Amino acid sequence: MKLSEVTLSHHYADLGDAFGTRIDPTPFEHPGLIHVNPAVLQLLGIDAAESKNPDWAQLGCGKKLFKGSRPFAMKYTGHQFGVYNPELGDGRALLLGEIENAGRRWELHLKGAGKTPYSRFGDGRAVLRSTIREYLAGEALTGLGINSTRALCIVGSDEPVTREQIESGAMLIRVAETHVRFGHFEYFFYTKQLEALHKLIEFVCQRFLPEVTGLSVSEQAEALLRFTTRKSAELVAGWQSVGFAHGVLNTDNMSIIGDTFDYGPYGFLDDYEPAFICNHSDHTGRYAFEQQPGVVLWNLNALAHALSAFVSTEALRDCLEEFQPRLVDGYAARMRRKLGLEMEEDGDQALCASLLQLLADGQADYTLFFRALAHYRGERPAAALRELVAPAQHGALEQWLDRYDQRLAHEDSDSRARNRAMLGANPKYVLRNHYAQKVIDAAEQGDHRPLQTMVLLLQNPFDEHPDHETWAAAPPESGKHMPVSCSS
Repeated sequence: MKLSEVTLSHHYADLGDAFGTRIDPTPFEHPGLIHVNPAVLQLLGIDAAESKNPDWAQLGCGKKLFKGSRPFAMKYTGHQFGVYNPELGDGRALLLGEIENAGRRWELHLKGAGKTPYSRFGDGRAVLRSTIREYLAGEALTGLGINSTRALCIVGSDEPVTREQIESGAMLIRVAETHVRFGHFEYFFYTKQLEALHKLIEFVCQRFLPEVTGLSVSEQAEALLRFTTRKSAELVAGWQSVGFAHGVLNTDNMSIIGDTFDYGPYGFLDDYEPAFICNHSDHTGRYAFEQQPGVVLWNLNALAHALSAFVSTEALRDCLEEFQPRLVDGYAARMRRKLGLEMEEDGDQALCASLLQLLADGQADYTLFFRALAHYRGERPAAALRELVAPAQHGALEQWLDRYDQRLAHEDSDSRARNRAMLGANPKYVLRNHYAQKVIDAAEQGDHRPLQTMVLLLQNPFDEHPDHETWAAAPPESGKHMPVSCSS
């Protein structure tokens, strides 16, 4: 499909005025295209050659609209750091419309598009720094097999935007199957718009749970909560397995279909630190890495409360009780793959837990250790592993490897087959904040080559890429614990 042939529909905006406000974007005066994502072009059914189309600069900042587009600011609310905030909504983003391809419908969302009725005291803009971070994060998690929103393109400008300092304005077009958040349901519940809440439940079920279409609203709402609980458990299991910390898991940042959503102060682990806090505004550690499973369950409870107008307390509790076993099973399965274990045995969780304790005590780099373990074949001394663990823990490492060798002896696969499988489960490249900042620094100087390189690596994180070894290295101590805020 040519770019000129893209025509958008508006299933969400057509739900009515209660769901948001029709408003045009405020475009940049002098937009400049920074990057078009070829993988997302393919996802949307747009010809790869269209990445060179000069219209992207204008489409990506709202100066020109896709055919049929009717930009729409969505209204929602949510709990932020555990406190309900009724004054939320699309304050700097607009739903442009939806595009269909290969039986799937994708929403295009323009972020940084200017003020809306929900901007509060904000300027409605995004900056190049945060836009690049979101662009890369969607590719990073998608490449790791974890559900995420993605971005179609980035457009920059010479427009100054004030955050902690003066920065350059930028926009991206976010792509997701839906932008409906937990907070959409909370908004209609707390404002007692039960008819609109009913309509939203039916809308989401029709899209993602067609098998319950036509059932009562109570049955649909229960099915939706059960679906979202399962999807959210699987999502956080993925995060924990790859060492990803979201940083700001408010209910307005939770997708109803279990996508990683609204990237702000996120971070991948360098050294394995269960208490890692990536958001320097999170003074209590509410959203620390190890707290994420509990916070997601807390958010699901908030969603359940928003559905309580239609579903009994007993049924809501029954749905939520699926979270922990789904999380435990999903996480255990992912960690067995990282350890090269095809069969499931009773002691596997204890084996994994003892390894994680070793990594924490030994201040080991999470990604590099598992990647090195993928090359391990029982050699002693295990030099590649020892150099990643503090010397004081070398004895503990040897003891763990003895246990691991004994466990591997129960497997049918040979070491070469196991190593190949483990290399496909343990990435060489993850989006460390240190390297993301290098990409941002270059882009702010007009050099987009590091961005192009990083996109390539994140889309193929398990491959070796021998020409780009430096992007896989652990950062220097000064590059760890980089302060990242919610400002964008």
